[in-house]
Amino acid sequence: MRHGKSGSIKNENTNGEGEDVSVDMNVVILAGGVGTRLVEETEIKPKPMVEIGGKPILWHILKHYSHYGYQNFIIALGYKGEHIKKYFIDGIASNADHTITSKTDYVKNKNSADEEWNLQFIDTGIDSIKTTRIKKLQPYLSKETFMMTWCDGVSDINLDKLLAFHRSHGKLATLTAVYPPKRFGHLIIHGNQIIDIQQLPETNRYRIDGAYFVLEPGIFDYVSDDCNIEWENGPLRNLAKDRQLMAYKHDKFWQCMDTLKDKIVLENYWNSGNPPWKIWE
Repeated sequence: MRHGKSGSIKNENTNGEGEDVSVDMNVVILAGGVGTRLVEETEIKPKPMVEIGGKPILWHILKHYSHYGYQNFIIALGYKGEHIKKYFIDGIASNADHTITSKTDYVKNKNSADEEWNLQFIDTGIDSIKTTRIKKLQPYLSKETFMMTWCDGVSDINLDKLLAFHRSHGKLATLTAVYPPKRFGHLIIHGNQIIDIQQLPETNRYRIDGAYFVLEPGIFDYVSDDCNIEWENGPLRNLAKDRQLMAYKHDKFWQCMDTLKDKIVLENYWNSGNPPWKIWE
């Protein structure tokens, strides 16, 4: 499949008829959290600016989406959001062919040797929960399908297949269901005696929410203006109860970046020269 910046791609993962799937849609990235479990880094910078291989994790996520042709990003800012705007605005300002509109915090990079992104930064509040940030973005989203993720990790998920799956079921929401990394050994105990420590068997592993959502505008009916319940515990659960939430099962690489240990894992992948999520050229 050829990926480019043309605004559409040929989807080879649907019914085999080569259905055109528009990628001229918005990608929402929630980038406003404090990142308290990564305090070693986030005391001085927001979590999206924590670096892997010398580049912020947000940069890696943007590269992933733009590899599949997605160029239009709405980035919800909060904690230390000025660091994020400064990084991207200063970086783009070094290129002669650019547009910056400070009134709306909109950055358009027309002709960069590295990437071509349209970035819109929206301040959604320092202390806002995910649900609140999502609701505050509603005026900036058209009445069309949009994608959403956050700056908690990286993956090699095929976004063509994710979108094709979402289009196929006709529900309001799709989340990507992943297996969490194996962190702990499984204790084999007889009485009080430990006789072995093994990795948790694959058959006993449970999938978790890996983000990488595809959403319809109807999801805003599940998010009230005064909602103070987290996205996972409120809107997502209610979507599930109404049979409007589907799982796209991703079995390949997914790695969160919740702690310093997770960051070191990702750095080691990068330094190996073949990080699994680096699917772009």
